[in-house]
Amino acid sequence: MAFTLQIGDKAPDFTLPATDGKTYSLADFSAAPVLVVFFTCNHCPFVIGSDDVTRRTAEEYGPRGVKFVGINSNSRHTYAEDSFDNMVRRMKKHRFPWLYLHDESQDAARAYGALRTPHFYVFDRERKLVYTGRGVDNPRDASRVTVNDLENALEQHLAGKPVSVPVTNPIGCNVKWEGKDAHWMPPEACDLV
Repeated sequence: MAFTLQIGDKAPDFTLPATDGKTYSLADFSAAPVLVVFFTCNHCPFVIGSDDVTRRTAEEYGPRGVKFVGINSNSRHTYAEDSFDNMVRRMKKHRFPWLYLHDESQDAARAYGALRTPHFYVFDRERKLVYTGRGVDNPRDASRVTVNDLENALEQHLAGKPVSVPVTNPIGCNVKWEGKDAHWMPPEACDLV
């Protein structure tokens, strides 16, 4: 079995606390025609470098029925900056247009097969995966972005077309797994394409 969800797979459920003080499960987003789940964090330069691009995408597609949910699965023991308290501070400072959930157990990261931060998953109304991978081709330096794979996938899906490039390799820092070296990845985790 592949480490990361495959195209057509159903979104795994989760029950996770968010920086807004509430707890959310997959069912809480059932009204959204399209759901973007992305694994992110507080410290990664690839996340920070592409935050504004992701913000613009969420703001553009939100009115079209696309819900964005960020999940931080990084171990705070590896990077203290990724603690829940720092997540709350980051959301207060930046007011991102998505919910920011904390996956302390890392169960969601394992269920989705999150490889890097950021790593995006786009699900249709039935919560089947239609796109996974990177948001943009240069997340560390938004001024050098030439391709926005996430927006391409959303645009094609919302137009009722198949996503022409449904899988890309996420670009970013690896997920910081509890009790492991900062650069460790599960042995079954590999590039998607």
